[in-house]
Amino acid sequence: MSVAAVSSSWLIVASESRELANIAPRKGWTLLASGPGSRLVKEALRDRKPADGIVSVGFCGALDSSLKIGDIVVSGEGVESPRSFVRGEIVCADRVIVTASEKRVLRQRTGALAVEMESAAVAAKAREWGVPFRCIKGVSDLAEEDMPLDFNRHRDSDGHFSRARIALVALRRPFTAIPGLLRLDRNCRQAAQALGEFLADCKL
Repeated sequence: MSVAAVSSSWLIVASESRELANIAPRKGWTLLASGPGSRLVKEALRDRKPADGIVSVGFCGALDSSLKIGDIVVSGEGVESPRSFVRGEIVCADRVIVTASEKRVLRQRTGALAVEMESAAVAAKAREWGVPFRCIKGVSDLAEEDMPLDFNRHRDSDGHFSRARIALVALRRPFTAIPGLLRLDRNCRQAAQALGEFLADCKL
C-alpha cells in the first residue's frame, strides 16, 4: 500500500483565510493560513505539524488562456475527484504576476498552466517532513487580463499585502482601480467556492 493511501491527516495550507472560507473541515484535516509568499510559509511551518501529508490550496492566476474563473488546477498525482479539474504544472513565483504580458512570457518559458506564490515552499516543507504533498488551486484571474493594481508595491515589512495601502491607491483611481478590485473580489469568491466544492468531494 502506498504512503498516500494510508495518509489520514492532512495539513491544508493557504495564503489567506478567504481561500479557506468555503472548505468544510474533514476528519483529520487542519486548515492553516500562512500568509503570501515563501518566507511567510516557512515561518508558519517552522515547527513540525502533526500531519501525514500537506496540501497547498488557494487561488492561482491562469497562464493558459483556456482556463476560466473558478476552474480547478491540480499539480502532480494523488488527487482524485468526481468533479472536473485540469491536471498540469503550476509554477510558483514569489511575487504577484501583474500583467497579461508577464503571464504570456511565463507561459512560454515554463509551459505551466497557472501561477501562484506558495506551493514551492509548502512542497519543500513536505519533503523535509517526509510526507506526501498535493497542490490544488482555483483560478481567480485570467491569462489575458491585468491585475487592477501592482500589489507587489503594497506589501508591508512582514510580507503581507496591506489592505490600507491598496485602498488608498484605489481611491486615487476610482474609475479604473476600484472596478478592477471589485471584479477581482468576485473572481476570488467564485474561486473559493469552487475550491470548497472540489475539496468536499476529492480523495487525496
